[in-house]
Amino acid sequence: MMPKGVERSLSESEIISKQTVGPFVRFRRKAAQGMIAGGFSALACLGSYLPIAKAARHNVERVRNVRYGDSDEPTHVLDVYRPMIQSGLSPVVIYIHGGGFQHMSKDSHWLMGLAYARRGYVVFSIDYRLAPAHPFPAGMQDAVRAFDWVAKNAAEWGGDAGRMILAGESAGANFAAALTIAHCFEPVVDWARPVFDAPGVNLSAVIPACGVFQVNDVARLFNDKRAHFVVRDVLSTIEGAYLKNGLDPVLASLANPLVHLESDAQPVRPLPPFCLPVGGGDALAQDHERMKAALIKRGVPVEAKVYGRQPHAFHAFVWTKIARQCWNDQFAFLAAHGVSADGG
Repeated sequence: MMPKGVERSLSESEIISKQTVGPFVRFRRKAAQGMIAGGFSALACLGSYLPIAKAARHNVERVRNVRYGDSDEPTHVLDVYRPMIQSGLSPVVIYIHGGGFQHMSKDSHWLMGLAYARRGYVVFSIDYRLAPAHPFPAGMQDAVRAFDWVAKNAAEWGGDAGRMILAGESAGANFAAALTIAHCFEPVVDWARPVFDAPGVNLSAVIPACGVFQVNDVARLFNDKRAHFVVRDVLSTIEGAYLKNGLDPVLASLANPLVHLESDAQPVRPLPPFCLPVGGGDALAQDHERMKAALIKRGVPVEAKVYGRQPHAFHAFVWTKIARQCWNDQFAFLAAHGVSADGG
């Protein structure tokens, strides 16, 4: 039986997906998405040449393009960030980059891996197949494959899968929340079972920042004053690309983790603590509030902070005081829940 609450969202998504738009609107939507993603990627690329971006300067080693699993798919690779000096195994972070399920990569998100590793965590920052060439569930299947690989290989890289953290922003936050569901709820499909059965894994915390927690029915966000036309264009492009082939109701929990957590489905394992940072100027703050409410209703420890009037993914701009505060709050949250790591 499908959990209560899923049917409504799926029917709305079907209505939205059948709407047609003219060529100008389609061009405008693609342009908006491309400019935002391109701008972020360009900043990340330029920033990577700064001396402060060098991993060794922070006593961190970065190992690039480690293949996860036995696939020859070019995107089935990850980067490992680990402290150069460790006394025993360190907590593990699986980091999943954002980009509307369509853009960017682990390379554009080098800062996130470095931020965790310099605080003592062993970070596995993953790539995955992108929409629209690879719509749902391709990216989620890749996240499952990476999770399984990390669970089995973390110790070889100095990581303790018994203290695992899932983290990501935007689309990556969706994957982090969906992997949490795959780990804690009875699997809905065989290809997700490796996350549920992963040996030696204890999911200690989840940090899905400014998440796209429900991909379908994006029109629900359009009445918010923060959702100006560029935001609406980007959100519409995300839904159309990621759910290009529609959404099988059986897989709904792995595409729309928020709707699943709002349902009456019960987990087999307790859900881990959640840290939910979001900017107050982000149209996705609506779903942030829904996620907070759903987790509280389930009795899950949750810290959900809204940061001023900050835009989407503001915490990437680490030269700002409020972004640094967001990162410090994340590390304080992890320490409060027993997943601290040695580091500066």
